[in-house]
Amino acid sequence: MKRVTALLVLLAGAMGAVRAQDKGRLTLEQCYQLGEANYPQTRQRALIQKTRDYTIANIAKGIYPQLAVNGSATYQSDVTKITIPPIAGSSIAIPTVSKDQYKLYGEVSQTLTDFGINKERRAISQTDAELQEANLSTDLYALKDRINQLYFGALLIDGQLEQNELAAQDIRTGIAKVQAAVKNGTDFNSSLNKLRAELLKTEQHSIELSASRAAYTDMLSLFINTSVDSSTVLVRPEEPGVTDSIRRPELSAYDLQLRSYAEQLRLTKLNLFPQVNAFFQGGVGRPSPVNFLSTSLSSYYLTGLRLTWTIGGSYTYKKDRLISQNNQEVVRTQRSTFLFNTSLTMRQENADIRKYRLLVRSDEEIVQLRESVGKTSAVQLENGVISANDYLLDVNATAQARQDRVVHSMQLLLSQYNYKTTSGN
Repeated sequence: MKRVTALLVLLAGAMGAVRAQDKGRLTLEQCYQLGEANYPQTRQRALIQKTRDYTIANIAKGIYPQLAVNGSATYQSDVTKITIPPIAGSSIAIPTVSKDQYKLYGEVSQTLTDFGINKERRAISQTDAELQEANLSTDLYALKDRINQLYFGALLIDGQLEQNELAAQDIRTGIAKVQAAVKNGTDFNSSLNKLRAELLKTEQHSIELSASRAAYTDMLSLFINTSVDSSTVLVRPEEPGVTDSIRRPELSAYDLQLRSYAEQLRLTKLNLFPQVNAFFQGGVGRPSPVNFLSTSLSSYYLTGLRLTWTIGGSYTYKKDRLISQNNQEVVRTQRSTFLFNTSLTMRQENADIRKYRLLVRSDEEIVQLRESVGKTSAVQLENGVISANDYLLDVNATAQARQDRVVHSMQLLLSQYNYKTTSGN
């Protein structure tokens, strides 16, 4: 039992160490997720979903029975009068309706011919919400490009700092060798001072690079709402796969816009059909709406079917259809233009990828050659064959070759991720 407890304690400690290590590490994918979650515009997504749900719920209630309450009080200049000549022995008297008339009633109606109008309205609301979300995704997608620039900019400086430290180590090696030579009387203090000055210059460059990295990480911290400082390790991402397909969120927005226009046109067509409602009306009036000869306030009711057919829409339906077709054609043109421009950008970025890949390959050979020369120079400096100036020339050439390799390597990686972002894969 004690062994099991000890094992659990060790596992818990190991997991804690992993978490502590992960806490100081940051990946590009995490930056994407944190950047989108922290961006203020992201909050619109929940609002869009709520608005969609409320709208669809309201539309669904359109098939429920509708209740209306109406009333009126009027005074008219004349009323219908019936005059019958007196007949002997008859007591017929036809009352005269009052000029002031009142009416208050409620009516319940239920549509019998929906023709899918309610369903189409719900579909339109759903499409509109999806279109808003697609447009929001398009805006948020632009964050990836800005995060790429900041993340890879900081990564580039990390590489430059590392290579700068290698150059400093080479100079320190030279200083150690020249110090021994000065002690033995085979070299001068001026040579030692040249190396020390160059070391200070290299250390100054590290200070400048660290300041530049802090500027990049400060901006990155604002985007992802997470502290990123000099102790945070930015993980170098793997090279992504390159594909020619385009899967940008803009394409979804274009498709949804086309669908929205088609649904709006279908709804316009459905509204051309006649509507039949069943209704029940009950209330009070003077005179009674069902007995115009009643002069007192009396209750009444009536029920039946009501036909409503608004034919005004048929006059404009043909033009409405042409407008919808034109709008869809505009969207298709915009979609084609977007694909064309995106393809051009991808082609340029693909050319950059090929260029930087060749440069990195060449940089590897140059660095190997320069490092080989640098090792020889260190031996020659120790034996007094070359001066400190000659040694510094070789050290600086090696350092420059390493810096070029770091820059081209990071430019290659940035171009690959720019290509990935441009294509949407």
